[in-house]
Amino acid sequence: MKHRKILALVLAMILMAITMVGCGGKEDGKLMIGVIQFGGHPSLDNCYEGLEQGLEEYLKGVEYEIDLQNGNFDSAACDTIAKNMVASEYDMLIGIATPAAVSAYAAAANTDIPVIFCAVSDPVAAGLVDSMEESGGNCTGTADILDLEAQVEMIMAMQPQLKKIGVLYTTSEANSVSQLARLKQIAADKNIEIVEQGVQTAADIPQAAAKLCTEVDCLNNFTDNNVVNNLGVLLEHANDNSIPVYGSEEEQVVNGCMASIGLDYVELGQVTGQMAAEVLTGSDISKMGVKTITDTQAFINTDVMAALNIALPDAYSNAVVVEPAA
Repeated sequence: MKHRKILALVLAMILMAITMVGCGGKEDGKLMIGVIQFGGHPSLDNCYEGLEQGLEEYLKGVEYEIDLQNGNFDSAACDTIAKNMVASEYDMLIGIATPAAVSAYAAAANTDIPVIFCAVSDPVAAGLVDSMEESGGNCTGTADILDLEAQVEMIMAMQPQLKKIGVLYTTSEANSVSQLARLKQIAADKNIEIVEQGVQTAADIPQAAAKLCTEVDCLNNFTDNNVVNNLGVLLEHANDNSIPVYGSEEEQVVNGCMASIGLDYVELGQVTGQMAAEVLTGSDISKMGVKTITDTQAFINTDVMAALNIALPDAYSNAVVVEPAA
C-alpha cells in the first residue's frame, strides 16, 4: 500500500510537470519572446531585422526563442495572436507598428507579461504609455517620430510654387491623426494649405486617391500602415496627374515616391531590442521612457524626379540616391 501511494505521488508530480510545460510553451527555462508584426512591408521588416540584432547583442548568454507572427494588416488577427501568446505565458510580447502594439498591450493588460513596442509614432495618443519620459506601466518601446518640419522644408525647396499638400490617411490610426495635426500647424506657418482625405479601409483608397490627386500640388505620406501597404494605388493616381509623392522613409522612395526625410528603421529595431533585453534582465519597465532615434537622412528617387522634370536643389546635393524597385 505504501509503495502504491509513493507511485501515485510520483505519477502526479510528473503529470503536473508535463502540464506546466504544455501551458507555458517553454522549454528548459528558455525565454519565449512573442513578436507580432502588423504586416509585411519593408520598413516593418527592417524593424524586425534590427530587433533580432538588438536581442542578439544585448541578450548574450541568455537562452531565448522568438516566435514571430504576422498580422497581415488585420487588427483582429493581431488580437488573436496576442491572446494566444499570453495564454501560452510567453515571457514578453513585442508589437511592431501601432495596431500590433495595441493588441499586445490589451492582451497582456491583466498579467505581468511585459510589452515592448517598435515604430509607434505617438504612443501616448495610442494609450500605451503615460508619457514619453516614463511609461508608468508594463509597456514601453520606441517611437518613429517624423521630422515633419524638415520634410516640409524639402518639399518647398523642390516645389517653390507649392500651395497645397495632399494627405491620405487612415482615420482609425492614432499616429496618422496626430501627425496630420502636426503637419497642419507647420504648414500654416508657411502659408501652405493641407488638403486631407481620410479613409477607413484599403477599399476606400482608390476613390480617395483619385479625388485628392486632382486638388493638390503634391502628396505627403505618413507612416500610415494602410496607406503604405497600398502605395502602388496612390502612386498610380499621382502619376496620372503628374504630381510627386513624398514618402516618410527610404523604402517608400525605393518603391516610387520622389523623396523623403527618413529614419533608419533597422537602427530603430536595434534600440527596441536593447530595451527588450534590459527588461528581460531585470530593468523596471515602468520607469523606462520611450526612446527615439534622431538622425535623419534625405532620400531621393532620381528616376521620378526626371519624369516630373523636377531638379534637385543644391541644399540636398548630399541626399542618398535610392535604387528604384524593379
